[in-house]
Amino acid sequence: MRQLLLLRHAKSAWDDPALSDHARPLNARGRRAAAAMAAAMRGLGMRPELVLVSSSRRTLQTLEGLGTLDGQWRVEPMDDLYLAPWSRLLETLREVPETVRSVLLIAHNPGLHDLALNLASQDTSAPGQALAEAYPTAALAEFALDQPWASLSAGNARLIRFLLPRDLPEMAA
Repeated sequence: MRQLLLLRHAKSAWDDPALSDHARPLNARGRRAAAAMAAAMRGLGMRPELVLVSSSRRTLQTLEGLGTLDGQWRVEPMDDLYLAPWSRLLETLREVPETVRSVLLIAHNPGLHDLALNLASQDTSAPGQALAEAYPTAALAEFALDQPWASLSAGNARLIRFLLPRDLPEMAA
């Protein structure tokens, strides 16, 4: 069984109009949400072996916010994940070595949401319904896969949970 974790970057700042979209940092709420998601992931025993992350500043800072997760992981920042469509995200996942059991992909909408919807197609569970509505910043979808990474395709992953930052106790304050 393989685990796929899809994390949308946390909330970014828009206060400096001189910055390019790629260079936008997280805002205070985003940093708090990344830390809250790290606590939730740690509590659920999530320990990705490989992190595939867009090269944007906000995705890299989201990853930094997860720094307190247990375990060792290999990180691969990738320029072509920046604002990538779901088909490119899927291609990237299909290239993951078969020895890797757990992958965390940190990327952007709409590609990340489209990927999750395609993987969970026809899922009518509560997490599936929440996923169908929206994929907010710092939200995390966990999927279980029975097949090799190279065979990953639409509809052949099982959605385990969909965590929203607003549902985490750390974000209620």
